[in-house]
Amino acid sequence: MKNRIFLGGTCNQTTWRGEMIPHLDPAIEYFNPVVEDWTPECQAQEIDEKENKCNIHYYCLTSNMAGVFSVAEVVDSAHNNSVRTILHVMPEGFDKKMLKSLDATIDLVNSRGGIAFSDDDLNRSVQVINSAFA
Repeated sequence: MKNRIFLGGTCNQTTWRGEMIPHLDPAIEYFNPVVEDWTPECQAQEIDEKENKCNIHYYCLTSNMAGVFSVAEVVDSAHNNSVRTILHVMPEGFDKKMLKSLDATIDLVNSRGGIAFSDDDLNRSVQVINSAFA
């Protein structure tokens, strides 16, 4: 099976996906759920990608997040033995209380066999993905 990555995490006008995608190994396919107009069809496609097509679930959480659903997705993925979960928390802009909570989420993902870390360098995710899954 060819590796296919679900690129989940913070949306809300972030640019991390556009910065990351050109640096992924060409052998790795990806699904970017961000679209201009979110429709029920888009949601159905995202569910299909996560549940049936993507064997790697990557989540990048930034302080631009406007809700907590991405955190729920990370935890759900970490408990799914058919996928590998990668969580990258970019700490810049989070307050200490939120970082403490996100650190606990990182610990949870790692304890479930995922790869999770906190770092302001997006290149670390590129390196983790390319070296572990290419």
